[in-house]
Amino acid sequence: MPVNRREWIIVAAVGAVIVLSLAGLVFLAARGGGQDGAAPDVTVPTASATSAPPRAPTSPAASPSASPSPSASAPPAPPVPDGLAGTDVTALPTAAKVVALTIDVGGDKAGLSSMLATLAAENVPATFFVTGDFAAEHPAEVGAILAGGHRIGNHSMTHPHFPPLSDAEIAIEVADAERALNAAGADPRPWFRFPYGDRDDRCVGLLNDSGYVPVRWTVDTLGWKGVDAGITADIVVDRVLYALQPGEIVLMHAGSNPGDGSTVDADALPDVIVRLSEAGYGFVTLDAMLG
Repeated sequence: MPVNRREWIIVAAVGAVIVLSLAGLVFLAARGGGQDGAAPDVTVPTASATSAPPRAPTSPAASPSASPSPSASAPPAPPVPDGLAGTDVTALPTAAKVVALTIDVGGDKAGLSSMLATLAAENVPATFFVTGDFAAEHPAEVGAILAGGHRIGNHSMTHPHFPPLSDAEIAIEVADAERALNAAGADPRPWFRFPYGDRDDRCVGLLNDSGYVPVRWTVDTLGWKGVDAGITADIVVDRVLYALQPGEIVLMHAGSNPGDGSTVDADALPDVIVRLSEAGYGFVTLDAMLG
């Protein structure tokens, strides 16, 4: 049956409505179904250990945490001589009638030239424990000690009390002094003396680990106290003789007393040598302990 104009208009209108409805549904689906005009809930992927791109491998040389190669490491310390580890030596391990004169050098040099002259005149060797500070300031005096045929040991860089120091601070004191003594021409190994004689088992162990043997003394002459404290040359001699034994280690000082300027040990040294010789004793350096 032929369609009149009015029916055609109605059919066209209905078709348009259907087409517009379908287009709206397609548009909403494409937006993800957001409601009330809010943006759709979109999740942004984040990087993870599995999604990150692989990195190029880092060479050990470029890595700050890489361990140094053995060739770049510091050489190991020489071993402590047999039988001398774990102790601060107070006497030479010998039955022979010998004495080791040891002279600490760390303050001034007031009595040093006198002591070197006495030792040369009597043909007596001694061991000098020298601080790094002294060696750096007075290299010529270190040379004079060596020229006299004497032995030099390490007495720390700045002469601090060791027990309060950390392991690292102790290592620095020892190594810096060794470098200063080496620069002045002396090799202090393996002998070391703790400043003030102040030490504990930890300090002794650390020195052993560094290749050093700590050396204390059998007798302290007390010459360092000076005349204002009542110490005289006669008292120094008496103290040395009272403690006399095979392998005695005598502690003396080359510097002056800072209060009264006296050099009691230097003044007493000639009589010390004479009296020990009269008692039948000879003189050695600490190297006698090395056999």
